[in-house]
Amino acid sequence: MTFSLRRVSAILLKDWYDLLKNSYILFTLAFPLLFAVWLGNMDVKSSYSYTFPINLALVICGCFVQAAMVAEEKEKSTLRGLLLSPATTLEILVGKSALSAIVTLIVIVAAVFLTGFKIPSLPLFSLSILLCLIIYIAIGTLLGLLSRTVMETTIIGMPVLTLLGMGSALKETIDNKIFGKVVDFLPSEQFNQIAMNISQNNSSSNIGKSLLILIVWVIISLVITFITYNRRRFDK
Repeated sequence: MTFSLRRVSAILLKDWYDLLKNSYILFTLAFPLLFAVWLGNMDVKSSYSYTFPINLALVICGCFVQAAMVAEEKEKSTLRGLLLSPATTLEILVGKSALSAIVTLIVIVAAVFLTGFKIPSLPLFSLSILLCLIIYIAIGTLLGLLSRTVMETTIIGMPVLTLLGMGSALKETIDNKIFGKVVDFLPSEQFNQIAMNISQNNSSSNIGKSLLILIVWVIISLVITFITYNRRRFDK
């Protein structure tokens, strides 16, 4: 079966109309922008103050909103019809992810503007954003598939979202070498490293290492999400 843009567009439009009716999700999207305004008005500037709103946008818009939208489909018993439809796995996953991706990119652009972040290398920065976007949306889809209700996504996903969004701050608070090593390999931390390295014109090998780790995250998250999706398709 060939990839159909018509099916993807139909899923995207359905999600768009559902989003407009969901004031809770719309209100949630504003959080990264509020932090961007706050950090943008601070006198002290650092790479972390610029990347934090972007990471928050990825976590909230890309991951949490995606999880909530998938879980809402399950809660309304409309996801099973989608899973059993003629649409392929790729079409459904792309269609269910398209709106979250678009909204996340809009919020990221707004956050960059509000913080006054001067991007030194747009191609590298854009590539790292793209890789992180795929990772976070895949994780959000996975959390949505594993949850039975929207409320359950908060319970299941809160530890994951906290770790992804506040990993750097937690590493400074929790004095544990193993925990610190785990945080160092998180996509949020790798994004911070890339932003810092391109801002300081550091060695390209450091940037390449971080990009490689993000690519590994992309592969693992997509594989796990595809496996989970296919299992949910045949669950009774």
